[in-house]
Amino acid sequence: MSIDADEVAQIAHLARLAVNAEDSQAHAQNLSEILAFVERLGAVDTSGVEPLAHPLEMTQRLRPDEVSEEDQRERFQAIAPLTEDGHYLVPRVIE
Repeated sequence: MSIDADEVAQIAHLARLAVNAEDSQAHAQNLSEILAFVERLGAVDTSGVEPLAHPLEMTQRLRPDEVSEEDQRERFQAIAPLTEDGHYLVPRVIE
């Protein structure tokens, strides 16, 4: 599929993009090359290939679930304007 400068202008208008007339031909060439590549990808036989959720079939390494900081709740809540039972009290914003 080949795209010309007029189609680039129409696409730019629909996407609300400003495209210079001088650049339209270069954009048309780039878009045509992209569409040709997509057509080539569509022609590849993938009948024996199972779909993957992720290209690498491996489990993710996880860090150990260990406490890395000391509890500083009392220190932080000592400077808060309002607290109650370990929670911060804030003004109501939704009525």
